[in-house]
Amino acid sequence: MKEGLRVILSGGGTGGHIYPAIAIADEIKRRYPDAEILFVGAQDRMEMEKVPQAGYEIEGLWISGVDRSFSLKNFIFPFKLMSSLSKSRKIIKKFKPDIVIGTGGFASGPLLRVAISKGIPTLIQEQNSLPGITNRILAKYADTICAAYEKVKEVFPAERTIITGNPVRQDLLEVNQLREQALEHFNLSKNKKTVLVLGGSLGARRINRLIENDLKKFKDENVQLIWQIGKLYFDEYKKYDSVNVRAKEFINRMDLAYAAADVIISRAGAGSVSELCIVGKPVLFIPSPNVAENHQAKNAMAVTDHDAALMITEDELNERFEPCFFSLLEDERRMNRFAANIKKLALPNATSDIVDEVEKLINKRTK
Repeated sequence: MKEGLRVILSGGGTGGHIYPAIAIADEIKRRYPDAEILFVGAQDRMEMEKVPQAGYEIEGLWISGVDRSFSLKNFIFPFKLMSSLSKSRKIIKKFKPDIVIGTGGFASGPLLRVAISKGIPTLIQEQNSLPGITNRILAKYADTICAAYEKVKEVFPAERTIITGNPVRQDLLEVNQLREQALEHFNLSKNKKTVLVLGGSLGARRINRLIENDLKKFKDENVQLIWQIGKLYFDEYKKYDSVNVRAKEFINRMDLAYAAADVIISRAGAGSVSELCIVGKPVLFIPSPNVAENHQAKNAMAVTDHDAALMITEDELNERFEPCFFSLLEDERRMNRFAANIKKLALPNATSDIVDEVEKLINKRTK
C-alpha cells in the first residue's frame, strides 16, 4: 500500500448510510494512521453533524432525491445535480483521492460519478437486500461492490459483487457475557423476561402506540421492557417510565440493551438487521412502510426465510401481534431456534473485509 493514503467517503441522509461509512473510515485509520480522510455529504442532512462528531472533515453538496410523487421541488433537481457534479469535480481535483467509497444516499451519486469518469478506483458498500436507485446506477461502473445479501447479485454485476456484510459495532460480538451487568445497568429484575423495543433514534409512532396499548398485557405476563421511544415521541410517552418499563429517548449503551434482552422488537433497517444477526437473540421485525421500495420488509424477509425471526407488517399488528409475540415468549424451544439460526447469518468481520477490498483496489492501481 502506498504511503500518504487519501480516501473520500460519501454517503448519508440516514444513519444507515452514515455509520457504515464512519466504521470503514475508522478501520482505514486503524491500519493507516497517517491516512487523510474526507467525507462528502448532502449539505442539509444529518451527516453534516454526525461525521464531525466522529472526528472527520466533511464537505456538503446541494443535492436531494427526486420526490416520487409530483412536487415542485423536482423542478430544481437538475440544478442541484449540476451544482453537485461541479462541486464534486472541485473536491476531487483539490483532494486527489486514491479511492472513493460510497455507502449510499444522494450525495454519493454525483461524487462517485465524477470519480469514475476520472478513472479513480471506486467501491460501493450496499447495506440493503434491495439496493437503492443511486447504488443501482453507480454499480454499473464501480470497480467493486461490497454487499450484505446474496440477493443483490440479481441486480448488481455478480462478478464485481462481494458479500462482506454490513459494518457493525465491534462491542456487540460478546454481549451474552454482559447479561448480569446489563440487568444491573437498567435496574431490571433477573426473574422476569426482558423485551427490548427499538423504533430507531427518531422513533416509530406505530410501534410506540403498539407498546402503549399492550403495557397491561406485558405486566400481566410478567415481562419487563427496555423501550427506546425516540426523539420525536419521547415527551409523549416518557410518562410510562416505571419499575417495569425503562422508557428511553435514546439508548447509549446498546451492547447492554442487547445483553439484557430475551426478545427484541425492531424495525428492519439494514444496520439493525446486521447487528441483530451478530447479537443472536430472537427478534420480531416490524418493517417501516415509509421507505423506498419497501426495502425494510425485504431485509426482514432475508432473515425470516431462514426460520430465524418473525415479521409482522404494520397493517397486521392489530390482528397478529399479541398471539404471535406472546406465544413466542412462552416457547423456549422456538426462541432458541430463532437465536441459533439468526446467528448463522452474521458476518462479524464486515468492516475488515471491506477495507481488504479497498486495499486490493489501491494496490492494483499502484502496480
